[in-house]
Parts: sequence; C-alpha cells; structure tokens
Amino acid sequence: MSKGLFVTGTDTGVGKTVVTGLLARILRKQGLRVGVMKPVETGCPREGDQLAPQDALFLRRISGCTAPPEVVTPYAFAEPLAPAIAAELAGCSIELSHIRSCYEQLLTQHDYVLVEGAGGLLVPLTAQHTMHDMAVALGLPILVVACNKLGTINHTALTVTVARERSQVIGIVLNHTQAIDDMLML
Repeated sequence: MSKGLFVTGTDTGVGKTVVTGLLARILRKQGLRVGVMKPVETGCPREGDQLAPQDALFLRRISGCTAPPEVVTPYAFAEPLAPAIAAELAGCSIELSHIRSCYEQLLTQHDYVLVEGAGGLLVPLTAQHTMHDMAVALGLPILVVACNKLGTINHTALTVTVARERSQVIGIVLNHTQAIDDMLML
C-alpha cells in the first residue's frame, strides 16, 4: 500500500489545492504526520528576491508540514505556463530524479505524503515527460479533481482513461469552484 497520493485535475483551476488541503487536514486530525508536495508550481509571485509558490505555502500551512520549501516545491517559476515551458524560459531543467529524491525525503519524515500536480495529467513537465509520468515515477495512486459543471463528464472520463493506462485511480472529486451566491447571479 502506498504511503502517498497524487492529486490531479481535469484542468487548471478545478480546486486541486483546496481538495489536497482538505485531505491533509482530515489525515492530520486522524493523528497522522502529513507531508505535502507541489513539485512544480508556476505563476509564483515575487516576495523580495524569492518566488513564493502560493499553493505550496497554503498546503504547508494547512498540513502542518515543516519540511523546507525547496523540498515541498523543488521547482518554482514566475511565468504562469506549463512547467516545461516555464522552466525553459527560466533556463532551468526539471529533473524527475530530483523530484523523486524530495518525495523520498518527505516519506522519511511523514506517515503520508500528498503530491499535487500542476494542471492535468498530460501537462508537459519536461520535453519528454508529463505530470502522469511523474505520478508513475513516484509510484502513486491518483485522485482526480473535476469542476462540477457542464462538460465535466467528458473531461473526467478522458482523465481517468489516461490515468488507468499506467496508474490506479482511487477516486474522483466533483468540486464546486464558484461560491453559491456567485452562481445565483448568473
């Protein structure tokens, strides 16, 4: 049985970070030491001379994970683009072996590690690898997060089909990303 989980989405902006944070909080309330990881985060604002990966900061805070930021998010980029493109623009190479090393470090200090992907499974991580390749390399089962809206059946079915090619899908979360008041105004 895996001591970790890879959280992916049918798209960007479907609520992966909120779902991952909720899972972290539930596991923590059960008395588990929960590690979190957002291996690659793009669109990070600058705070002084550092990039501040907002999703990772939220996950660290809600989970109580005290691992160093560079272990939780080994790759952070300013440009809000697919990781492969953001890395290329930054003159950086994303290495799966480095991500795996950070994940293994988290495993030594935590009972369970939640890993949040960027975008969906087929988002390019490097010129040769996708987010799904990363989940496979880490040996993690997959939880799919989908926005509960028109079109979600197709997006979710496509994501699950791809995930099942090389991974175990443990579930699907249909997430509401809009406040109810906002929906009533539409």
